Amino acid sequence: MRAKYCKLCEKEFSVMYRIQYDSTKKWKFVCQACLLIVKENNLYYRYGGTWKK
Repeated sequence: MRAKYCKLCEKEFSVMYRIQYDSTKKWKFVCQACLLIVKENNLYYRYGGTWKK
């Protein structure tokens, strides 16, 4: 099974979301829970796709 680690909570997941969420505009993979927290009222938020196993 393929998995990646969430950039924020550092836990392993088989489904991740590629997003930009800060002024660096670098793409990062985050889990669904962290995604929901980060994207709320975030001017830098940009969705870049879903990574699956």
